[in-house]
Amino acid sequence: MGTLTTHRPPKGSPMHAIRLHAFGPPDNLTYEEVEDPGPGPGQVRLAVHAAGVHLLDTALREGVRGPGPAPATLPTVPGREIAGVVDALGEGTPTDLLGRRVVAHLGFHPGGYAELAVTDTDRLHEIPPNLDFAQAVAMIGTGRTAMGIVQFAEPGPTDVVLVPAAAGGLGTLLTQYAKNAGATVIGLAGGPAKTARVKAAGADLAVDYTNPDWPRLLDTHHGEITLLYDGVGGDVARTAVPLLAPHGRHIVFGWSSQGITSGTPHLVEGVSTNVLGPEMLRRAGGADPVRTLELRALAQAADGRLTPTVHRFPLREAAAAHRALQNRHTTGKVVLEP
Repeated sequence: MGTLTTHRPPKGSPMHAIRLHAFGPPDNLTYEEVEDPGPGPGQVRLAVHAAGVHLLDTALREGVRGPGPAPATLPTVPGREIAGVVDALGEGTPTDLLGRRVVAHLGFHPGGYAELAVTDTDRLHEIPPNLDFAQAVAMIGTGRTAMGIVQFAEPGPTDVVLVPAAAGGLGTLLTQYAKNAGATVIGLAGGPAKTARVKAAGADLAVDYTNPDWPRLLDTHHGEITLLYDGVGGDVARTAVPLLAPHGRHIVFGWSSQGITSGTPHLVEGVSTNVLGPEMLRRAGGADPVRTLELRALAQAADGRLTPTVHRFPLREAAAAHRALQNRHTTGKVVLEP
């Protein structure tokens, strides 16, 4: 294989990783010793400092097919977003990559919930100096999704933007992006702690959507809602869509309130646009549209225009991270740290 390893001292024992031996509840995620992976030709190995946890990961853990990759063959090490330091090279890999701070999305190949992970060099991005590893992970997955969403409806100074789940990783970034564009932003979140975070992220108004009368809490002086960035669906969407002004836009990118693999978003003909699918990549353009969106997201963070918030868990507590994410007890991007 011809690997070099100069940035990781010998441990004397195999690395630790989270393994899934049977589909099911979060407790099926176990912290185990496994053999260190080795990079193949054109690959690098990372000493992982942060691994992203996505809502899709919870569906894959349960063995249910959702949008995107199918559940892996078991046993598996979950996780498809990683950031860390390159500590080993495969054959033919440039030697100047050793020791670099990098971030990568693994695509359809899991393996991120681990102390060490392998990926192809063409998936790597150098981490901007002003980002830590966890923030970089937030931008490579959640950030690129945000860049894909805003392609369908760019906010502007005349817009009043409503963002459900505004305390989440994606909602925070959409809130910041809309504010940077000069829009008025109303963020919905569950409970006073989360609404405080939404306000801190720059929203003009933060509203607790667990209050059944939340639509009445929208201050009329903010104006009619012209743009709804909706990743929640369900009752929230059914209540929010009628609040749109004439010619308002409803951009749908998920329906987390109904479970990631069940139900359908609330769509209204002539108003709603479902952005899940190949059209997002077609609009991004470039030889590699996914990479185009990743570069846009990292550039926004490098410039300080977007600042991801992160909810950190130790790697060994992956089960707790999955539970908290599914029960809506997290704020920002959920990240595991070895």
